[in-house]
Amino acid sequence: MNGPKVKRKVGNYELGRTIGEGTFAKVKFAKNSETGEPVAIKILDKEKVLKHKMSEQIRREIATMKLIQHPNVVRLFEVMGSKTKIFIVLEFITGGELFDKIVNHGRMIEDEARRYFQQLINAVDYCHSRGVFHRDLKPENLLLDVKGNLKISDFGLSALSQQVQDDGLLHTTCGTPNYVAPEVLDDRGYDGAKADLWSCGVILFVLLSGYLPFDDSNLMNLYKKISVAEFTCPPWLSFGAMKLITRILDPNPETRITIPEMLEDPWFKKGFKPPVFEEKDHANLDDVNAVFKDSEEYHVTEKREEQPVAMNAFELISMSKGLDLGNLFEQQEIKRETRFTSTCPANEIISKIEEAARPLGFDVHKKNYKMRLENIKAGRKGNLNIATQVFQVAPSLHMVEVRKSKGDTLEFHKFFKKLSTSLKDVVWRSASEGDQSVN
Repeated sequence: MNGPKVKRKVGNYELGRTIGEGTFAKVKFAKNSETGEPVAIKILDKEKVLKHKMSEQIRREIATMKLIQHPNVVRLFEVMGSKTKIFIVLEFITGGELFDKIVNHGRMIEDEARRYFQQLINAVDYCHSRGVFHRDLKPENLLLDVKGNLKISDFGLSALSQQVQDDGLLHTTCGTPNYVAPEVLDDRGYDGAKADLWSCGVILFVLLSGYLPFDDSNLMNLYKKISVAEFTCPPWLSFGAMKLITRILDPNPETRITIPEMLEDPWFKKGFKPPVFEEKDHANLDDVNAVFKDSEEYHVTEKREEQPVAMNAFELISMSKGLDLGNLFEQQEIKRETRFTSTCPANEIISKIEEAARPLGFDVHKKNYKMRLENIKAGRKGNLNIATQVFQVAPSLHMVEVRKSKGDTLEFHKFFKKLSTSLKDVVWRSASEGDQSVN
């Protein structure tokens, strides 16, 4: 595919589209320019790391993660640093999120849910044994590889603002409220392993029921339900599944089931086959130490170009369902992100999105061919923030990604419907689609 070069290069990696975004970092698709291997690169801002006094904690967790090569945990390959950024190179997983499987197909049968749950618990147990805690376990952080096996993303790197204090407990409340353990909300300190296990229990409930055990539009009411474990199992669950969920979602961390006890649970044990894999007792940590010593001698170079990122064939395939690239240009369900194609020039697409977003109450921040839209009015989950980016697929064809980076998914759906109406002259549709609008 002939087009402009990738807009940004870091060391040996060509950076592509943004595939994830959080408070402290963003994740980009990348390709090793020497081997062609696809990877995901997590980019941290050094200034934020220093401001929150996280340097030593992040260095320690990255060093530990290099040792972890469990088949159900996303692999960390290497870490690089520039004057302003830390780049964490991770395994790129193409099967999507477990969350999307639930959204698209609803609740799972018990055998399927049990298989994913067994993989989750085995990986969590392995990481806990090495002193690594996730602290933000939820279906969105559980990816699937091409064979349908579960891969936990960001293990040890999700809750970067967490710190263990002198009492040996964690004290910062974070994570997604619906999945957070009651002791985390109490703010009296908590055991990271027990809190992770609670989140695993919520995930199991969601897999088996298709909805959350604790949910309320009022945050205080939600916290009250979590604090006393106020939930009801759906009637279609087997007695064994109900019993295990109840033992995991015990609001008292001291009496909550432990992983060794869970491994003996009859429902959990059914068909359980722990993965066989090779463990490494050591890893080369020279790259980690160099980044945190901040020696200019080891800084990687960043190269930028002022034009839309070129979308290569591998990225197109990874964004589509299977290998049919036609899926990218057809109507699709809106989740937390959606895409459309346009034959308009990139500058015109950016201008049209800005014209459409401002009347809807959004502040617009532009940089190159990316935009950040921030809703001035807060919704039920805070201000809705939307990230957009224009990619070049071919000289006369662009793909536009519209992604919710913060706020409520339902509000994002409503926003995108209004946006798509305003952009009907910008969106390209094939002849077979006729006059159908994007939704």
